[in-house]
Amino acid sequence: MSVRNALLGLLAQRPRHGYELHAAFEAVVGGEQNWDVKPAQIYTTLARLEESGLVVENSVEQGSGPEKRVYALTNAGRSALTEWYQAAVEREHQRDEFFIKLMLCFATPAVDPQQVIQTQRAKLFQDLHAVTVQRSRLNARLELAKILLLDKTIMHLEADLRWLDMIQARLTEIQRQPLPEPEPRPRGRPRKISD
Repeated sequence: MSVRNALLGLLAQRPRHGYELHAAFEAVVGGEQNWDVKPAQIYTTLARLEESGLVVENSVEQGSGPEKRVYALTNAGRSALTEWYQAAVEREHQRDEFFIKLMLCFATPAVDPQQVIQTQRAKLFQDLHAVTVQRSRLNARLELAKILLLDKTIMHLEADLRWLDMIQARLTEIQRQPLPEPEPRPRGRPRKISD
């Protein structure tokens, strides 16, 4: 989920100022431990949304502190939000830093792939424990949305652990295979085609 679309969704509920949007975003994602978005990113995104005509500064609140610019959704913003709701979300399962690390460690003699896998497994177990504890502290009557998000996280962590088991079971076979190399490209200028 992009922060951009989340802000459009929050502004569809009612006009808000930047600090309010930041607090509402954190509430939706279950806190900064789940998705840490800095206030500066909220304000930068709001500026881009305003430049794109998706939000407009609705008013300025005066209070005891600095004035707060209140933003509202435009018709173009509502259309963009509707498009987002109607589109599927792309997943990036194949962009995985651990996979890159693992593949490269096979080609680096000084690195033990078993140790790389064990280090990752230990981190996944720590994360799984932390999320499970966090989930167990929630009230199912009041915080079901957070529980569902944490259940998804738990399932992903468990899947990653099973994947590591699969890799470990086939480690010898993987190590015998060469690291993928790019296709060689011809060098120099392309030949001229004569008539």
